[in-house]
Amino acid sequence: MEIFGLGIFAALVLALFSFGVFVFKLWMVIEICTRESSEGNDKIVWLLVALVVPFGELLYFLVRRPRRIQEFGR
Repeated sequence: MEIFGLGIFAALVLALFSFGVFVFKLWMVIEICTRESSEGNDKIVWLLVALVVPFGELLYFLVRRPRRIQEFGR
């Protein structure tokens, strides 16, 4: 059985990977909305980066999140 020209196993792996990326993106958007400071434009800028820039949520996770946790403890 073929799905989009892929074998069933490859289609399943692709579906699971896509679901994982979606969950990670959703987690980062919720993290930005609830934990990022409302002072200045940081929250808006990081939200736009996470939603518009390809792999923007990964950029937030690797760059801003550790610094925010170190500064504010959350």
